[in-house]
Amino acid sequence: MMRFLLRRLGGALVVLALVAVLVFCLTRLASGDPVALLLGDQATATDIAQARAQYGLDKPLLTQFALWVGELLHGNLGQSLFLQRPVAQALLERAEPTLFLALFAVGIAALIGIPSGMAAAIWRGSATDQAVSGVAMLGASVPSFWLGLILIQLFAVKLGWFPASGYGDPSAGLGDRLQHLLLPALVLGLLNSALIIRFTRASMLDILGEDYVRTARAKGLSEPKVLFDHVLRNALIPILTSAGSYLPFVFLGSLVFESFFGIPGLGSYVIEAITGQDFAIVRSMVFIGSVIYILSYIVIDVTYTWVDPRVRLA
Repeated sequence: MMRFLLRRLGGALVVLALVAVLVFCLTRLASGDPVALLLGDQATATDIAQARAQYGLDKPLLTQFALWVGELLHGNLGQSLFLQRPVAQALLERAEPTLFLALFAVGIAALIGIPSGMAAAIWRGSATDQAVSGVAMLGASVPSFWLGLILIQLFAVKLGWFPASGYGDPSAGLGDRLQHLLLPALVLGLLNSALIIRFTRASMLDILGEDYVRTARAKGLSEPKVLFDHVLRNALIPILTSAGSYLPFVFLGSLVFESFFGIPGLGSYVIEAITGQDFAIVRSMVFIGSVIYILSYIVIDVTYTWVDPRVRLA
């Protein structure tokens, strides 16, 4: 196990190094001058030159990259040009709604996708199977913004069950603020449950035809025990792969949904940073997203050994 983790972490460091090079080059090659945008139209050439020297933007690109990597190695994400504060502090203040939205969406997707996929596999070829498969295909093809508008109109406007947008008053309790995330989490969860349904159904069908499942039934075990102890347990690896791989995608998708639902999280923050050319924030968010993506797959691989003791990580 330790050898596997060290090898995967070594590969992760190589990937993160490539990501750092790419994101730094792309942000520095972007058109426009963030310093000129910060100082405004009234700034003189001397003012712009002094500001560029103050923030180290007058140094060669290789030197700027080395300084940025050195800050990353010390856990420093840099200084926001427009906010005039550390990037890490600014991101932490906006991280709460984004984190909860991503976790809620993954939970909803799993709660919908796994039981629905199991039902479709158990009653293969029935009306239940056809209905679940049809809903999964529909969920995979429906545009997210269209579904969001429909659910806002239904649950927020007509029924009044959920707030239509925002994240509540800062002085409100955590429960009140989280209520604003249920509707966007439901949209993300419904869309992302489609593939989990298909993976669960296919994996369950493969296991249901195995000899040990027929043997368990012949021994007189109850059907729930057969399904959960013998079928689902052995079908969990591809299900975990599909569900776990969605966490980074849901995290990135939540960044887009935050602007759609008016949630003051990391997504709206990144859009503001792109518009204002605050490249320190953009670089940091891309780097953090890459770290989340890599760590999620490492956690999935380690989880395999808990789900199936026959799996050995070497």
